[in-house]
Amino acid sequence: MTEPSLRARIEHFYATVPLVFAEAEAYGPLRLFVRGPAGAPYYGGPSHARPTAAGAATVTGADIARVRGRQRELGVPEAFEWLDEVAPSMRGLIEGAGLPVLERPLMVLDPHHPLPPPPLPVGVTLRALDADDPALPAALALPRLAFADAGTAVGSAGRGELALVAAKLVDDGTLAAVRPVLRDGHKVLVAALAADGTPLAVGHYHPADGITEIGGIGTLPTARRQGLGAAVMAALATHARDHGVHTVFLAYAEDAVARIYARLGFRAAGTTLLIANQPARS
Repeated sequence: MTEPSLRARIEHFYATVPLVFAEAEAYGPLRLFVRGPAGAPYYGGPSHARPTAAGAATVTGADIARVRGRQRELGVPEAFEWLDEVAPSMRGLIEGAGLPVLERPLMVLDPHHPLPPPPLPVGVTLRALDADDPALPAALALPRLAFADAGTAVGSAGRGELALVAAKLVDDGTLAAVRPVLRDGHKVLVAALAADGTPLAVGHYHPADGITEIGGIGTLPTARRQGLGAAVMAALATHARDHGVHTVFLAYAEDAVARIYARLGFRAAGTTLLIANQPARS
């Protein structure tokens, strides 16, 4: 049997993971993933739409309008995400409909590239967090601070701000919603932890049929420039490999970050397109 192409594997991942958390609705050649119970987290955010492989060439402005109408009916953002190489004409249709499109280049890990444990600052350890880990609330809060202060420069947000956001995530039910996802193995969360247990960097992956995308890599702004993001990335990739994942890929937004990933063994693998300011996939 012929091994599926890398593009086919990535498309399979995008088509499969949301079904753990959402129902799929078909709109011609487009598919919209709609979450079930309110607040239940799922990959792709509240409105992930993608062209099916067979019908990609036939996507029309009317198809896009139907999906957007359904999204408005549901009260969710008008968000689309797709592989540029699968539906190259879709970008023009989306932009013609007035939605801004962002590019997120993809990289895939060379399956034969070794991943030795990177050096860590004194006192820092790496750990995959389970559903009852005491560091979990702060680990879930950390990306919100990291992505609000984008870039790789050292920032001002630190432990105090982290504690405040973590408390909010406990109060609003986010922590309770994520715990069963971790218990069921649908999400793996790895953190670099200070000696007192404070998360300094985090990242996650969602496995599906031996394929995964690593995402959510973020470092506490006051802890940047210590190699913690790269250490978390390597730990996630190693964990995925050790648990049967053969295809590990990711998307990036900055060239400086891509250079770090390249040193870890990642290479270019196409481009994901998405709507500017749509909800982050997590």
